[in-house]
Amino acid sequence: MAFPTHIVAAAGYVFDQDGRVLLIKTLHRGYDATGGQIEEGEDLITGVLREIEEESGIKAKVKCLCGVYSNVGKYKYYDGVTTVPTKVIFDFICEYESGECRTSEESSEVLWVPKEKVLDYISTPVLRYRFEKMLSFDGTVTYASFMTKPEFQLLTERRI
Repeated sequence: MAFPTHIVAAAGYVFDQDGRVLLIKTLHRGYDATGGQIEEGEDLITGVLREIEEESGIKAKVKCLCGVYSNVGKYKYYDGVTTVPTKVIFDFICEYESGECRTSEESSEVLWVPKEKVLDYISTPVLRYRFEKMLSFDGTVTYASFMTKPEFQLLTERRI
């Protein structure tokens, strides 16, 4: 029996004391939330907080889970050769604790954006979808499955 391979990832949507949202500018996706792949042996909370700090210089704490997503499509990585397996993605709303914005190897810009202006920065369709769900979060977690290649296609969506 072969075991399935999935990437487990998490994103942190960090809010500061003024209600602004932390955004980073990435090489391939444009503006996005902080986040990324959870490392082997790492729990989700530790992983998302690590990603936030690595990519932005900001220390945060997790407030709540707001979304769980399955990217069920396989596609080629940016190198055009490597196949990216399906992904399970956990989105967390987080609160700023300390630190100053700084760029990293994964971010060319880090900034705080007023909540009502965030969508003006987000151009990638799947990221825009997830940001919209986070911004309208009412305490009910969104679960959705989608494919991102060749274009964004929402397959299922539920509130749980």
